[in-house]
Amino acid sequence: MRPFYENLPFICIFISIVCGVLSAVIRDGRKTYRLALAMSATIAVLSAVLLYCLYTENISFVYSMGRFAAPFGNAIKAGPLQALLVTVFAIVMGLSLLGGGQSLFHDILPEKQGLYFVMTDLLMAGLLVLVYTNDMFTGYVFIEITTIAACAMVMAKDTGPNLIATIRYLFMSLLGSGLFLIGLTLLNSIAGYLLMEPLANAVAILAELGQYHRPLIVSIGLMVVGLGIKGAMFPFHLWLPDAHGGATTSSSAILSGLVLKGYIVLLITLMTRVFGLELMREVGVSNILLTLGLLGMIFGSLAAMREYHVKRMLANSSVAQIGYIFMGLGLGTEAGVVAACFHILVHAACKPLLFCCAGRLSTVSGHHRSLKNLRGSAYRDVAAGVGFTVGALSMIGIPLLGGFVSKLYLSKAALESPFMAVVLLTIAASTVLNALYYVPAILAIWVRPPWEEIQLIMLEVKPEDTRFDRSFFIAAAAFMGLIFLLGIVYHPILNVIEAGVRLM
Repeated sequence: MRPFYENLPFICIFISIVCGVLSAVIRDGRKTYRLALAMSATIAVLSAVLLYCLYTENISFVYSMGRFAAPFGNAIKAGPLQALLVTVFAIVMGLSLLGGGQSLFHDILPEKQGLYFVMTDLLMAGLLVLVYTNDMFTGYVFIEITTIAACAMVMAKDTGPNLIATIRYLFMSLLGSGLFLIGLTLLNSIAGYLLMEPLANAVAILAELGQYHRPLIVSIGLMVVGLGIKGAMFPFHLWLPDAHGGATTSSSAILSGLVLKGYIVLLITLMTRVFGLELMREVGVSNILLTLGLLGMIFGSLAAMREYHVKRMLANSSVAQIGYIFMGLGLGTEAGVVAACFHILVHAACKPLLFCCAGRLSTVSGHHRSLKNLRGSAYRDVAAGVGFTVGALSMIGIPLLGGFVSKLYLSKAALESPFMAVVLLTIAASTVLNALYYVPAILAIWVRPPWEEIQLIMLEVKPEDTRFDRSFFIAAAAFMGLIFLLGIVYHPILNVIEAGVRLM
């Protein structure tokens, strides 16, 4: 009899889908909010149990869905890396909803609040499947489900600019999904499978014999570009600043911290489990990912430096941080993949914290978003000021914080690359650029403006906006704890990632 923990991935997916259905029936915003928080906590606990079981035994397993056996059935594959990612994703989902709860109920109309949590629950289901799936077409189906849920979360804040941003987001997302589907169809036509292990064997045989060489390269290219568009890889990121910068705080945190990572995790799965890192290097896809990652690190930071709207600045910063991940994958080595996975965890902790803190600082400043009008706002909510500072310093790469460790290991992975000098110089330049927009933002929120300006701002602040927000405080403290954990107790986490990548 197979151990019970092998049922946990399916149970987590089932819980998130059931919670989405219940939210659609309940429709009450406060009740569905609590249900979404309970769902996130439950999935985090179950995934932590799964992580413990898999890592201590150093195993992965395949869970078959339905009656049809491989190579024609559907299946889930779970290992230590997948369990770790889902644990962190569930924690981040819950904390993002907790930290942005006040803005969420302020920005979204009461009759739409219940429907919003339908989307968050379905989004969680989509992320779980993108991490666990062992079937290519199932991955595509949940790419689309995740896209629809994400677009709805952008549009939940019902304003004209948000509607335009949603349309742009939807157009680019459908372009990415379409390219992925075309590539998958072509790959299936020449390899004959959709389950990843049989497909990987067929791809390896085709590559060794040199058969269907050009269609194979085209299919790989289409799928990588499709997921790259959805993951905001430079230069396909132009939809991101408006979508992430204009959404309500919880949506911005979830979209930046989780949704982008779901597509990238599926790409990592394809690179390691289906195509193999050696084939990715041989066909030149790794070099393309490396180049676009390096360019994203620089141009994303330059775009962030030009922004005065704090949430758009953070959104452009995400382009640079996503560039780090694609750069790590573009190194085409196991060390690069491990470093990229660690940066996924770091960014998933830092960016939601920054968005939640920016949202709170905006709330206590009359809902202004420009850095000029946020001057001195950290004194009106010290927890938000400290959280923003910790998240920003981590993104710069200050020691004892998660961002420092991820940049350190990305640099270490680059030592094995023939492009070592270019990669290291770009990491150094990007770090300087990170400081050039994060440090002024930190100074802005902590430097007190003239008393006259403070009075003008406070005239627009409602009394309920300045009350102590316990939910935000808990979320900010948890996020900061996670960032320090990633920056100090990082060796066990890297060991889990390394074991998971080997078992992919």
